[in-house]
Amino acid sequence: MRIVAYFLALACVAGVVQAQLPAPTVRTQTNVVLVPALVRNAKGEPVFTLKAGDFMVTDDGIKQTLKVDEETGSEPLALVIAVETGGAGRNKLQSYRNLGTLLGAVVGGVPHVVAVVAFDGAPTVMLGFTPDLDAAAEMLNRLDPGDKDAAVLDGLKFSIDLLRKAPAGYRRVVLLISETVDRDSEQKMDDVLRALSDTNTSIYSLAFSSGKSAAANYAYHELPVAKTPNGPELGDNVHQGPRHGCMGKDTDPEATQNKADQAFDCLGLLAPPLALAKMAAIRMADGLKQNVPETVADLTGGEYFKFEKSKDVVRDLLEMSHHLPNRYVVSFQPTAPHAGFHAVELKLKDHPGLRVTARSGYWVDDEAVKVAVKK
Repeated sequence: MRIVAYFLALACVAGVVQAQLPAPTVRTQTNVVLVPALVRNAKGEPVFTLKAGDFMVTDDGIKQTLKVDEETGSEPLALVIAVETGGAGRNKLQSYRNLGTLLGAVVGGVPHVVAVVAFDGAPTVMLGFTPDLDAAAEMLNRLDPGDKDAAVLDGLKFSIDLLRKAPAGYRRVVLLISETVDRDSEQKMDDVLRALSDTNTSIYSLAFSSGKSAAANYAYHELPVAKTPNGPELGDNVHQGPRHGCMGKDTDPEATQNKADQAFDCLGLLAPPLALAKMAAIRMADGLKQNVPETVADLTGGEYFKFEKSKDVVRDLLEMSHHLPNRYVVSFQPTAPHAGFHAVELKLKDHPGLRVTARSGYWVDDEAVKVAVKK
């Protein structure tokens, strides 16, 4: 880690710094961070016999004191099924027929409400929240093809906002069925992340390949790439900063001018925990330009499945039905809160034969940090 920090510091002196990431705007309602986690054995079977002492969690590389909620299996569930009916999704609608029995397996035996959202260039509520799974399955059977657009982030943000209307105390989940790359959404990445944090929503994704997609166009508008008169230049030099170093005055006109944020960017080059967070944020941004469903599932502690045919959907929903009710919820209060991206890593102690899948990061804004510091 010292070697990495050393070379990053040299890069700062040379004037080559990492990208100005989207402004940290996600709010958390309290300074308690929830980390949904799935633990599986070598056979892929869920393991639900662990205690708090079996886990270790770090925030930006700093070890945290954690708690584990051991009663998550009986939580009521609010589920939004968000289906892409536009773009390449027009050719996938047949894959979602006759899923009533599988929806019952996914929801399980807990109290529940389910809604269905369809999106192409714009999202629409096809079925409001209902406990009737047959009604939800019937709606999936009757979805019509949409337009040529696939605004995945718009559909996702709309679905998360819909979950705000779910009953209090219900676990919030979006089942996102879409292609991998967003196409010209009006919502931006930080809008979606704000909504995810505000509602504590987990994303489970079923995705199919976008083929020749608009990834370059999305990256140009949304991500920190080098912009030239000929368009975005993707590659090793996309994460560039001001020529005169990380505290230089020639910053990106579109980036923040806040010196505190700029200083954090510089410290990220020098201090290993902050460097970890900055590099994780860059990896997340790079992931979004290639695969939106996979990235949001990873960030929220959900799961990502890739499918091509109807039988794949059946297989994936069955696997999801085994995993969704068997989650641990690890929580902690950050010991070093700061605005921006936090890289989270959850590990198991002394269980080499087990594998854990968990939330990998979260955002906070200045307001949340001030509240945490006062406490």
